[in-house]
Amino acid sequence: MEDKLLESIAYILPAVVTGFVTYYMFNSIVKKENTDKKIELLTGKKKDSLPIKLHAYERMTLFCERINPIKILVRVKPISENTNEYLQLLIANIEQEFEHNLVQQIYISNDSWTAIVAAKNAVINKLKQAAKTSNSANNLRENILIDYSKTLPPTETAISFIKNEVKKLL
Repeated sequence: MEDKLLESIAYILPAVVTGFVTYYMFNSIVKKENTDKKIELLTGKKKDSLPIKLHAYERMTLFCERINPIKILVRVKPISENTNEYLQLLIANIEQEFEHNLVQQIYISNDSWTAIVAAKNAVINKLKQAAKTSNSANNLRENILIDYSKTLPPTETAISFIKNEVKKLL
C-alpha cells in the first residue's frame, strides 16, 4: 500500500509543480498583455486629444493677443469723447471675447486658465485706473498707450505661460 502511495505521489508531485509553474507563467503573460493594452489605449487617447488641446491653447493665445491693451485700443475706436462710455465699450469687448472662449478651459491646464483670467482682470483693472485720471476717451487711449509703452502687458505673461505649457505637451 505504501508503495502505491509513494508511486502516486511521484506522479502527482511533478504534475502539481508543472501546474503551478504554468499558472504563474500564464498569469504573468496575461498581466503583461493587459498592461500593454492599457498603455496602447492611453497613447491612443493622448494622440486623439492632442490636436484639441493644441487648438484650445491657440484660441487662448489669440484671446490674449486680442485683449492686449495696445491692440484693443487700436481695434476698438471710441464712439464718443465720454471716458466712461469708452471704458465700458472696451470692457464689454474684453468680456465678449472671454465668453466666446470660455469653453476652452476644459482643454487647458488649470494653471494656464488661472494665468489667462488673471491677465484679463489685470487689463480691465488697468483700464479702470487709467479712466479715473482721463478727461476724454482719446486721453484714456493716450494714457494707456503711454503706460504700456513702459511696461509689459499682463497678456504677454499669460502668452508666455501658454507657450511653456504647449512645450510640455509636445
